[in-house]
Amino acid sequence: MYGRWIALLILFFTPSIALAHPGHDHAGLGAGFLHPLSGLDHLLVLLGIGFWAARSGLARGSLAAGAAVLAALAGGFALGLAQGPLPVIEFGIVASVLLTGLLVFFGARLPVAFTAAIAAGFAVLHGFAHGAEMAAGLSAVAFLSGFLVASSILLAAGAGLAVLTRGAALERPTRRAAGGVLVVASVYLLIVV
Repeated sequence: MYGRWIALLILFFTPSIALAHPGHDHAGLGAGFLHPLSGLDHLLVLLGIGFWAARSGLARGSLAAGAAVLAALAGGFALGLAQGPLPVIEFGIVASVLLTGLLVFFGARLPVAFTAAIAAGFAVLHGFAHGAEMAAGLSAVAFLSGFLVASSILLAAGAGLAVLTRGAALERPTRRAAGGVLVVASVYLLIVV
């Protein structure tokens, strides 16, 4: 039964995957808000990080990881604005989806500082990609603001799923299914990107 839902979700998001990063609209708050919701790499890694961090069982761990992710997204965005495109970043983004999937799938429980550092490292890559693609004359602040709001919502949604399934019979199957989707998506993104 879960397999059908997973397949449906993958098919639903397939059109946005084909866009990869080049050519995304970076004009304004709305574009910034929509990208994490429509870009499969961002959607999955943020849901996955939220889920993984919340499984630590500590609210402060989830909050620390979430804050680190948002700060790293903003920092990576600023670095991307200053540096410009680097093709290797796309491979780092795919690796972040893969590694998040493995962390979720295996239920890795790490100290809060390590969890936050790993999550922030992944987020720097995602932020960098969008800062580097920002065209001159567009409002980087508006785009980044929308990007961070949507990212916060996705992190909270992932954490919410982890909290809802904690201690329930669905905890392990949910964790395995979520991690599996991330791993499969990373392979797909590698082929498409």
